[in-house]
Amino acid sequence: MTEYSELISRSVGISAKQVDATIQLLEQKATIPFIARYRKERTGGLDEVQIARISEEHERMLELAARKETIMRTIEEQGKMTDALQQRITNCWDATELEDIYLPYKPHRKTRADVAREKGLEPLALQLLQQKPGKLTATEEELQGARDIIAETIAQDERSRQAIRREFTYTAMLTTKPVKEKQDSEQAQHYKDYFSVNEPLKHISSHRLLAIRRAENEGFIRVDISADTEKSLDKLARLYLRATNDASYQVELAMEDGYKRLLKPAIETEFAADSKQKADTEAIRVFADNLRQLLLDAPLGQKRVLALDPGFRTGCKVVVLSAQGDLLQHTVIFLRMAQSAQTLLQLITKYQIEAIAIGNGTATRETEEFVRSVLKDLTDNKPQVFVVSESGASVYSASQIAREEFPEEDVTVRGAVSIGRRLMDPLAELVKIDPKSIGVGQYQHDVDQKRLKDSLNQTVELVVNQVGVDVNTASKYLLTYISGLGPTLAQNIVTYRSENGPFANRQALLKVPKMGTKTFEQAAGFLRVTGSDNPLDNSAVHPERYRLVERMAKDVGCTVTELMQREDLRQQIDLQRYLSDEVGMPTLQDIMRELDKPSRDPRTQAEEFHFADNVRTIDDVKVGMELNGIITNIAAFGAFVDIGVHKDGLIHISQFVNRRISSPSEVVSLHQKVRVKVLDIDRQRQRIQLTMRLDH
Repeated sequence: MTEYSELISRSVGISAKQVDATIQLLEQKATIPFIARYRKERTGGLDEVQIARISEEHERMLELAARKETIMRTIEEQGKMTDALQQRITNCWDATELEDIYLPYKPHRKTRADVAREKGLEPLALQLLQQKPGKLTATEEELQGARDIIAETIAQDERSRQAIRREFTYTAMLTTKPVKEKQDSEQAQHYKDYFSVNEPLKHISSHRLLAIRRAENEGFIRVDISADTEKSLDKLARLYLRATNDASYQVELAMEDGYKRLLKPAIETEFAADSKQKADTEAIRVFADNLRQLLLDAPLGQKRVLALDPGFRTGCKVVVLSAQGDLLQHTVIFLRMAQSAQTLLQLITKYQIEAIAIGNGTATRETEEFVRSVLKDLTDNKPQVFVVSESGASVYSASQIAREEFPEEDVTVRGAVSIGRRLMDPLAELVKIDPKSIGVGQYQHDVDQKRLKDSLNQTVELVVNQVGVDVNTASKYLLTYISGLGPTLAQNIVTYRSENGPFANRQALLKVPKMGTKTFEQAAGFLRVTGSDNPLDNSAVHPERYRLVERMAKDVGCTVTELMQREDLRQQIDLQRYLSDEVGMPTLQDIMRELDKPSRDPRTQAEEFHFADNVRTIDDVKVGMELNGIITNIAAFGAFVDIGVHKDGLIHISQFVNRRISSPSEVVSLHQKVRVKVLDIDRQRQRIQLTMRLDH
């Protein structure tokens, strides 16, 4: 059992045995996707989310252990370490409690209390704290110094800090007021809903808190977090006031000063940071969930695609892509020119186009209408038409990756290529774009950037490995996210492939420079090799279990290929016969599912979609209309829907179903096609309120 297993077990609600096994695998450099997919017996079937939580808690424990070492070393250097204090620090695994223990010993700038101690007033302060009856003979200056020492002592006392924390937990109110010299500015009007907030901190939603903090950071409002002062002072009085005399009066004055000047600001800072961290966690969770859905968006597959990046003034950039996503030709057309229809028709015919992708930016509806009018002249092999999200396409087009892929083309061509490829395989294209630029989150610039980056990168890694990739066609950008690989090995695979031709089987991967046996173990199950002489190479069955599958085939008198093709043969297999110390029922069931549908893609297939023909701008929208829409973004408070008018409408969380839900993601997913009704329109603020409760 590792040192932290029991602690993490209590924190995450997973047995210590499972936690211990997971930590051991992580310390052996096993990746989260590999552990979740191929080490179920070791972990007791933990999924990616649970394993990631254990990993995060383990990292937190390691950081806390390092902090404890620093604290003990600092106290020892001061010559103030005692056996009891060392024992307390050693046994403490709560970060807040640890800092409370350390606070009296923590190096700091000279305080009023330090000045008073230098004047020799500490004995007077200790005398006052005893609150014995009798007349005080000290001068007011001496009493003030003693009060400064008492105020700091109370503010640093663990008991007082815990008492005030409890009061803040129950009664803390967040209040705001506008910065007068800025409140009438045009930019400040974006935040006018937050000019006079007065709400319990514990009830403020994460997205609202992040918006308030943004307004504060931009200098438009001031924010205060305060508990009930009377109740807070009453709690401190019960801790420190033991009499009613001159000395206790001095202690009471010091206590009130210590609370207002030292303790209250410190606890306010704690609660501000803690509430911000919780809001970040929720925002990052929503962002990661949206990103996961977007990456799992339905692919069209390998089709010959014509992609258009719509535009009026500069025209529509048109690109033709092969079924493999290679750029074959590009041009520009203008919707109002007669020649454009002929140009488009010639391209469709010449390249036998199977699908048309239109970016969902400015002039999308007009471009779609134009394309469909052109297609009316086609009788056979009419291509499907899709409107594709172009969020992040402009970021990609100006990136180093785009310059590497298309060094001779300008940004408009690269952007159109990205739109077309995104229709063919959203996952393969989106991994080239910084997840923060894809536009599927709220307040991404306001949350902890490192936590956001780590979460989004982990999300991409989990999705890529869930889907798996063809090692002979995948780009280095996609391969980078495969379990165990990273940028260097991904590039080595692509280089080896270009120099030696396609990989014939999974074993050939071991010839790639720097591909060791441990890395091969981590990556192999997620890499597919189509056309291999071993059919298992195009499945999620790990090479370490090939012999087991071969034994199954032999036991029913057939080849592995026949076993994968014939359900009647698979039904003859008694899984109990293949149980061992290393292979349990979870792995055996995974193998059978994979033999049934090898290399299955968990994503659905792309489908055509049409907006209402008579609704093109917000002026066409009327209350009570029922419209087709596509979910473009999901937040904690609702979901945004593209209804084809260049301005997304909002379905509030209360407008999904006739029951209370905790998150819109319980009902809808990103890019889902939905039917909505218009509830309200604010044309001045360009806001459309929608509902999915069509009987509303």
